[in-house]
Amino acid sequence: MVVGTRLRSFRCSRATRGLARRSLEPIEDDGCVFFGAGGAAIITGLAQSTIGLFIGLTLMGLFASIYHPVGIAWLVQHSEKRGRSLGVSGLFGSLGTAAAAIVAGTLADLVSWRAAFIVPGILVMALGVVFLFYMQAGVIGDHDAVVKDREPEPSAGEMKRAFITLLMTVVCVGMIFQGTTVVLPKIFSERLLAGVPDSAMTAGFLVSLVYLFAAGAQIIGGELADRLPIKRVYLGAQLFLLPVLVAAFLAHSYWIVVFAILLVSLNTGGQSAENMLVARYTPLAWRSRAFGVKFLFSLGVSSLGVALVPLVYGIYGSVGPIFVFFMGFAAVAAICAAFIPSPAQPAKPAAIAPAPTPAEPGTGVSRVQAARNA
Repeated sequence: MVVGTRLRSFRCSRATRGLARRSLEPIEDDGCVFFGAGGAAIITGLAQSTIGLFIGLTLMGLFASIYHPVGIAWLVQHSEKRGRSLGVSGLFGSLGTAAAAIVAGTLADLVSWRAAFIVPGILVMALGVVFLFYMQAGVIGDHDAVVKDREPEPSAGEMKRAFITLLMTVVCVGMIFQGTTVVLPKIFSERLLAGVPDSAMTAGFLVSLVYLFAAGAQIIGGELADRLPIKRVYLGAQLFLLPVLVAAFLAHSYWIVVFAILLVSLNTGGQSAENMLVARYTPLAWRSRAFGVKFLFSLGVSSLGVALVPLVYGIYGSVGPIFVFFMGFAAVAAICAAFIPSPAQPAKPAAIAPAPTPAEPGTGVSRVQAARNA
């Protein structure tokens, strides 16, 4: 939860972690997340000045940013079923994000705002101790066999094309995701809860409900990515976004909640296929760097989607028209995804004809044929 609460504030360090990938083994990098982010959360909770808060939050963002470029690369490298592994990882990440606001708010109300940092920080460091125990016991670690790609190695041209088109798609999809996170409470208040007392609290509950239901989409998307061509799954998620966004733009009453769930589900459901495509078109030695750049764009550059929300509201007096902008982003994402190279299928071995059986002496008939005639 600590990792989720301040991760977005320091996105640039993702690329830094990816580029510094060789300084530590991947599993040791992941160990730094627990002790670094947990310790930084405690420092933040004990801060007595603005400078102390700045230092604590900066360190929290720095250490929390290690996970995605290193952890996802390590997960892909050692997983037979990559889609399933990425889906499960994404599911727990979404649940942590959904629970973070509730837990932080509860601790702040019952104890103080400091407890909202200190208590999760202690829990994260305790998890770090468990992590180290299993690492020393040999249960987890880089000694595991690397799972090699079954597909033929992509060419340099395919890698460049995939890198460019994936980055453009990632930015567009990220802008939809980031903007949706901010706009949903306001949309619910406008179209569903107008005149309802405590509508802000109810809207927050509905947003949590949307992300709770949508979390399972990552499991579905991961399983589909394991069973179907990766590009087809990823492209399908972008194409289906368009009609869902049109429906969300027109919907009122409780239908807006239904389409919000579909919107977030499609947005997160394609992430497993997206990460598999990044891994597919990146050499193993550069994989962590590639994920660092990918998350820099998906969480950093895509933050422009958040800035778009107040701009649209200021012009139109409502946040509803932002769905039109999202439709444009979804269309660009679908077009870019269509130009991603299709991973080549592994060549099937040619059928081997059975060796002929020797003939019976003096007959010219094989032993097998002789037995059948008998």
